[in-house]
Amino acid sequence: MKKLFFVLLFIFVVFSPVFAQNFPQGSSDGTASMSGELTPINIPMVNLEIKEPETGEEVAFSVQVLLLLTVLSLAPSLLILVTCFLRLSIVLDFIKRALSLQQVPPTVVLNGIAFFLTLFIMWPTFTQIYDNAFKPLADGQISVQTAYTEAEAPLRIFMYNQMRDDTDYIAMFMSMRKLPKPNTLADVPTYVLIPAYILHELTVAFKIGIILYIPFIIIDMVVASILMSMGMIMLPPVQISMPFKLILFVLVDGWGLLTTQLFNGIIH
Repeated sequence: MKKLFFVLLFIFVVFSPVFAQNFPQGSSDGTASMSGELTPINIPMVNLEIKEPETGEEVAFSVQVLLLLTVLSLAPSLLILVTCFLRLSIVLDFIKRALSLQQVPPTVVLNGIAFFLTLFIMWPTFTQIYDNAFKPLADGQISVQTAYTEAEAPLRIFMYNQMRDDTDYIAMFMSMRKLPKPNTLADVPTYVLIPAYILHELTVAFKIGIILYIPFIIIDMVVASILMSMGMIMLPPVQISMPFKLILFVLVDGWGLLTTQLFNGIIH
């Protein structure tokens, strides 16, 4: 290999001047200069200046901006955890598994349905947040702290309305923090309300999933019993029962019925 490498290197060094002088006929010399008719692109200069704050107001403003950026980075998680998206996404995944569907509809499609249903259900709450918090803050009428308080109130009311009939999780977290028993919503801190709401939504979603599973499990049991009685042990019951599940789900208008019940369960 070394001898072959040195032979190729020798051929390249010896014959490279010959190859360089034998240009094709009609070729022209190249140039690296730019035409004067072309206008250069003006790229703006970005200057980042860091200086020590001179007053306490500048320090407070910097902290507020940092907190605002933190909230914006956590916005997707907040959308999932403090809205009805959590319940909708879990229930839609349960119905997919109950129908014995593996790839259809894809998880991305189910999450998209849950997202737009969340926007539809939460639109009055989002409108209230925009009118009372975001728009006055953008117009400079209120401070960041006031905007946070105004944006927090509608979400707190929404979460509390979902747990009005079942406040066990609120009592559990209040006792874990050794806080006194609350009399009104104002007595429940936000850091207690959010985890209580998350556990409540998980519990409700699993209860709905159990109810959805029951009719489809009955279909699986009937199909499995028929296959066993016919001696078709090697034939997977799920493969036979899936068409009957789909027929039942379509005949009862499953998507419309499920969406209506979820909407009525949240907006009650």
